[in-house]
Amino acid sequence: MRKPVVGVMGASNNDALSDEEEKRLKDLADDLGAALAKHDCFLVTGATTGLPDLVARAFRKQGGFALGISPAENRAEHLDRYGLPEEGADVIIYTGFGYKGRNVINIRSVDIVIIFGGATGTLNEFTIAYDEGKIIGVLEGSGGVADHIRQIIDICNKPSRGIVLFDNNPETLVQRCLETWSDREKVLCS
Repeated sequence: MRKPVVGVMGASNNDALSDEEEKRLKDLADDLGAALAKHDCFLVTGATTGLPDLVARAFRKQGGFALGISPAENRAEHLDRYGLPEEGADVIIYTGFGYKGRNVINIRSVDIVIIFGGATGTLNEFTIAYDEGKIIGVLEGSGGVADHIRQIIDICNKPSRGIVLFDNNPETLVQRCLETWSDREKVLCS
């Protein structure tokens, strides 16, 4: 079976992620990055700052391969116009599609989406993943959008092929998401 591709979507520094909130969630980000590396996943992020960057750096320290998908059209725009980092990715794909276009590519490129904190951009990524029937893991207790996903699903009351799993422990959440993905892969391959 192929390696799973997991996208971590969460609060960037542009999403009103305060320094205090980033410090509070650093250990959780480290644990999530370590869990993804331990389970031999590929990681996709929006090549951004904040929580996805913290997860990607922890993941890469554990030997994982991280792909960043940038809203910029090239490296100069990524660094100068958007002010985004390079250190959280082994490879960056420059889309030139801006944030919203990049979000669609992020979601369509992964098997599993993990929601970690977040604001408007993360909500956009969640709704795309939900509409497209992805496996979505929500890291509860990470603040922002992640702590309101249950209410969003209830309010929207929209049927979906998506499977949404909730947990406040990164290792357990990753395991549950991977088990669900494995079950889906078995059905697709049979």
